Amino acid sequence: MRIGIIGTGTIASAVVRGIAEDGHQITLSERSARHAYALAEEFDNVTVTSNQEVIDRSDIILVALMAEAAPNILRDLSFRTDQQVISLMGGASLADVAAIVAPAQASAIMLPFPGIASGGSRVLVQGDGDLVRSLATPANTVYMIENDSEMAAYISAQAVLSPVARLIEDTTAWLAARVTEPERGDGFLRHLVASSLAKTPAGIVVEALNTPGGFNQRLRQSLEESGMREALRDGLDGLEAKE
Repeated sequence: MRIGIIGTGTIASAVVRGIAEDGHQITLSERSARHAYALAEEFDNVTVTSNQEVIDRSDIILVALMAEAAPNILRDLSFRTDQQVISLMGGASLADVAAIVAPAQASAIMLPFPGIASGGSRVLVQGDGDLVRSLATPANTVYMIENDSEMAAYISAQAVLSPVARLIEDTTAWLAARVTEPERGDGFLRHLVASSLAKTPAGIVVEALNTPGGFNQRLRQSLEESGMREALRDGLDGLEAKE
């Protein structure tokens, strides 16, 4: 396929790395030029040019801008009626995207994660699931979202990844000061969390680790008593309300 990408930040770069070896012709905009030209050096089928040239060369266009910046960047570009646009912008509805890419069709919202670069990632999709699957699967798993309010909730909920990663980072640092091979400790903790939650609901994991007086129970209860769960709910509510 002839694919154009406007905006080449961290997530868009990961998408390019995940699909570049599938034989597509990929054209990147000069926004985030450092990332764009690095990808062009890495893959023979990736080129970099102006925003309008990206549009002119592409049948499928991925918009990977900050939602608040997109209208000012896209409104002066000329899209075609035969083009399909996939938005990678959290916080912009399909209707919002349609209004700024007309007469092209706003086909889908696609919210991938950095792991899409190597496959095995989860991808949130609203709209034309078949179009996104043609790009992202079978290497990744698509989760279809029904409507704008559900997408807003998912976008808020996925933000738990950063605080969870920070907890692991801080625990790794604590462990590193006490063991002879910090890298082994880091690998152990990441594997522990990933493997424990990969196929088992979190509530069941909590219950399985709820031995009275056990280390897992004692640490969890200590964090809960400090207000962890209330802070999490307040933070999620604030994200959903766009506060």
